[in-house]
Amino acid sequence: MTAKIMPLAEAVARHVKDGQTVALEGFTHLIPFAAGHEVIRQARKDLTLVRMTPDIIYDQMIGMGCARALVFSWGGNPGVGSIHRFRDAIENGWPKPLAIQEHSHADMAGRYQAGASGLPFSVLRGYVGSDLPKHNPNIRSIECPFTGERLAATPAINPDVTVIHAQKADRKGNVLIHGIVGIQKEAVLAARAAIVTVEEIVDDLAAPMNACLIPHWVLSAVCHVPMGAHPSYAHGYYGRDNAFCKAWDGISKERETFLAWMQKHVMGTKDHAEFLRSAGIAMETARA
Repeated sequence: MTAKIMPLAEAVARHVKDGQTVALEGFTHLIPFAAGHEVIRQARKDLTLVRMTPDIIYDQMIGMGCARALVFSWGGNPGVGSIHRFRDAIENGWPKPLAIQEHSHADMAGRYQAGASGLPFSVLRGYVGSDLPKHNPNIRSIECPFTGERLAATPAINPDVTVIHAQKADRKGNVLIHGIVGIQKEAVLAARAAIVTVEEIVDDLAAPMNACLIPHWVLSAVCHVPMGAHPSYAHGYYGRDNAFCKAWDGISKERETFLAWMQKHVMGTKDHAEFLRSAGIAMETARA
């Protein structure tokens, strides 16, 4: 088995450092919640967090003081509403002030693609009629050298570390993603280091047609973390825990309730399996 396959706590200790730019990506499913919890346990701070759609896990990381800045294109608890710790940080500076840099979905995807391609910036037809360029100095305009058209340009994203969750890895450390694939592949290729948590480690990936395969040589660590995407879903393994997402709205609304929950279930547990038991979340034994 490759030396890149290691416990999640070791991967975070090796590769995630204070002050870095860190992207935890996943779109609708395969969101790396377990990895985010380990970053919180290890008390990382002053991180610039990057994510197209920051949701509950970034709410938790922001509320526990891990972040100094957020680069994103949409933020919320999907299907429920606001993420309250995110709002409290922006509106009241609790637990510390949070700088924000907002982009469109298409722009964030293009920025990751530019980073993965070794290019300095991304170009798109976008932001026409939008006020975002007035508030984000990283959205600028350039003239096409061929047509004279004015286009939007934004800097490439090259995280210090990208973290994703996936269904499988083989014993060499190659990773399989299937189902909805967002920007995970590009976010990994754009990063200086990459950690992947997976549902299982197998002898043969048995990749279905059009699946996304990430080769072991672009990864820094692969970690076996069953249900590591909960409460998001992992296609073919378990469904989305909508009840948890609804409950989070109440848990996170007040600072004291939030801190008590995080201290008990995240800081008070040694790993993701213990977190699931502490929070009363049943381990899935059947494929969804």
